[in-house]
Amino acid sequence: MRILHSLVYLWTLPTTLVGVPLTLAALLSGGGVQWVDGVLEAYGGLAALYLRWVVGIFLDGGASAMTLGHIVIGLDRQTLKATRTHERVHVRQAERWGPFFIPAYLGASVIQLLRGKRAYLDNPFERQAYDGPDE
Repeated sequence: MRILHSLVYLWTLPTTLVGVPLTLAALLSGGGVQWVDGVLEAYGGLAALYLRWVVGIFLDGGASAMTLGHIVIGLDRQTLKATRTHERVHVRQAERWGPFFIPAYLGASVIQLLRGKRAYLDNPFERQAYDGPDE
């Protein structure tokens, strides 16, 4: 079982690595990190600014949290706690899709836009996350 668990982390690693700079930015700018249920959560500092301003370019109001493999970045600890169920669905999605998670997620958003729908709220990845865990 331990080998399988390690393989899941390896399969997800390319997506997780995208979150490493944001995690370091959070740490180096007054934010923090915590390890919760096998996921590294980073919050505050430049990570919070990224969620508000950079993500805000694409998503009105920015984002409260964002999952990148086994890293979740959030505005603060309270926001991470409040969004944990939703973000853990994205962690499971990243575990299924591995290195294809980000392209698949972005592609799903583009398809929704081409259909005249909302890139975020109508994205099947988000709809599944808002529906909650699939257990």
